[in-house]
Amino acid sequence: MKYLKIFKYILGIAIAISSSSCNEDKFLEIDPTGRVTSENFLNTDSEVKLAIVGVYNAMQNNFSSGEWTSAYFAKNLPADDCLAGSTEGDQSGYQNIDDFAIQTDNDKIKAIWSNFYKTISSTNTIINQVEPDTDSKKEMIAEAKALRAYCYFELVTMFGGVPLMTVNPVSEVDYHLPRASVADIYTQIEKDFTEAIPDLPLKSEYSVADRYRFSKGTAQAYFGKALLYQKKYSEAATQLAYVISSLEYDLEPDFADVWAKETEFGQESLFEVSYTAQESYDWNNFPWNGGNENNIEVQLQGPRSDLFDISNSSIDIINGWGFNLPSAKIGQAFADAGDTERRNATLMSEADFTATGGVIKDSNAHDYEGYMRLKYVTKLSETGTDGVADLNYTTNWRLMRYADVLLLAAEAYHFSTQDGLALIELNKVRDRAGLIDIQASDDIFQAIVTERQLELAFEGSRYWDLVRWDLAVQELGSLGYTANKHELFPIPQSEIIANNSIDDTDQNPGY
Repeated sequence: MKYLKIFKYILGIAIAISSSSCNEDKFLEIDPTGRVTSENFLNTDSEVKLAIVGVYNAMQNNFSSGEWTSAYFAKNLPADDCLAGSTEGDQSGYQNIDDFAIQTDNDKIKAIWSNFYKTISSTNTIINQVEPDTDSKKEMIAEAKALRAYCYFELVTMFGGVPLMTVNPVSEVDYHLPRASVADIYTQIEKDFTEAIPDLPLKSEYSVADRYRFSKGTAQAYFGKALLYQKKYSEAATQLAYVISSLEYDLEPDFADVWAKETEFGQESLFEVSYTAQESYDWNNFPWNGGNENNIEVQLQGPRSDLFDISNSSIDIINGWGFNLPSAKIGQAFADAGDTERRNATLMSEADFTATGGVIKDSNAHDYEGYMRLKYVTKLSETGTDGVADLNYTTNWRLMRYADVLLLAAEAYHFSTQDGLALIELNKVRDRAGLIDIQASDDIFQAIVTERQLELAFEGSRYWDLVRWDLAVQELGSLGYTANKHELFPIPQSEIIANNSIDDTDQNPGY
């Protein structure tokens, strides 16, 4: 269910901003929300619900913004399945992430850091201000804890140790927190998930309108993923097994349907960031400084018209602005695996494109390696019926889906010496793709590596998988990846300048 326009402004209206507004000199560049506007706010279930919805809107802005900032893009670009695309100088922050030319003042990384902390600030308000005196409030406090854990998991994955803020700043000194250790961040993540899961509803217990919210299964899946990233394989397997045995989720029968508008919040979905087209944007009213309700990043990665001439093509797509082009490597990986079903729903080769009547206008275009992206492609059917089509995409980002859970579980089982169970979960994903089962005599770890590469192409997993498996140098070294540097993004220089408890010696290695 899409968010309502009014919810974009809930936190600005209903949740406190302290009397001195935040500026560039403040810790974490967030608006402090540790106090509420009056003693009468956040007392009723409906008021807390408004605050919870505001948290999701904060997350929405971090994955698609008119300021051209998207955590989704930033997590994808260093990998070997996609390239920045567009033109060489367009959105240099994205281009530099793609080229491993990342500087500490990268505007995309700075904004992502800030936006995750804004979301954390909003969850802190709910966790620390709401009294758990009704069942609904208990559920929403649990939801806020799970959302905070999710945000810290994203931060620790991308940056390593970060400032740990579980209570919002109320005075100047509170803004300045040191980097916590990676271990301490994970301890907080585990604490939040452990406390949240018992009180969270199942997905099936939410109304259709509320299916965008964190459910028990969503929290268990991310908890399992966080444990897996720490190599706590048996514990990860336990959490992921809860999701699988709940029978709340299943694979879509057709892989191509996973990204269809009709399957949003469907049986394969555990967590999506949702977008709408209620504003019917045109070139005059689109909020180029951020706060948009649509998914402008979908338009950003549609096929660029000066590269792909689709005017006479039979494919059902429209032009976009050319970012996130597929690499030749991922195209070859599908071919090597004989994986035609997922390939045909993920990308299209130049030969296949021209066979539809399309024309490649510039085969030497920046970052073009012979493929067009089809996963999350620009479809006229997924824009608003009013306004300019380019500016009204309602496509949701699927951040956690059941296929990912199965593959995470397969990995957890494999590394906890339960290969029989690993094969069961791994082969569920392969069966959907029409591929033969992996056998016990096969290299199961390599099979998991390949399955995650193909199943989750362009979904922000590949790079971080290679880093945690110690395969990044092998797979990305020729693209510019450097060991002991590119495992993490840099701490934004603006944070080091603003935060008295962090200095240049606290920067991640290599930057």
